[in-house]
Amino acid sequence: MTDPTIPLQAGVEAPDFTLASTSGEKVTLSSFRGRSPVLLAFFPLAFTGVCTSEMCAFSEDYGAFAEAGVTVLPLSIDATPSLKEFKEKYHIKVDLLSDIKREATRAYGVLRPESYTSQRAYFLVGTDGMIRWAHVEAHPGLRRENAEILEAIKAALA
Repeated sequence: MTDPTIPLQAGVEAPDFTLASTSGEKVTLSSFRGRSPVLLAFFPLAFTGVCTSEMCAFSEDYGAFAEAGVTVLPLSIDATPSLKEFKEKYHIKVDLLSDIKREATRAYGVLRPESYTSQRAYFLVGTDGMIRWAHVEAHPGLRRENAEILEAIKAALA
């Protein structure tokens, strides 16, 4: 078992999960194998400043990620009803995943024990199920710009 506070690195198999989505459907990471690389974007809490700007940016750049062939799966520890309200309020195009039991957060090593939320972290999972790129922010007030994430995706999948 991995330490829930030590983030996974590129080169290891991505832990599988099935989480509730704002679409009303459950999403299983392994269902993307052989079909599409996936960017897992862990964010601490809906309706907070940095998380709101980050999710709105993903929504604005939805086409750029689609053009890169990458499925973006943002996930947080918020309950699905909260995430649905968050998505509607800010017109977010991507579906959001609820990790309310913190299973994925623990499996990827991004649990913040002091707040019981996730760190802001990004994991690019290749079509083979392996983590190709990983980045964890030093603190939740930081986030990567989409241009930087897209460059990292391009380099990791080259």
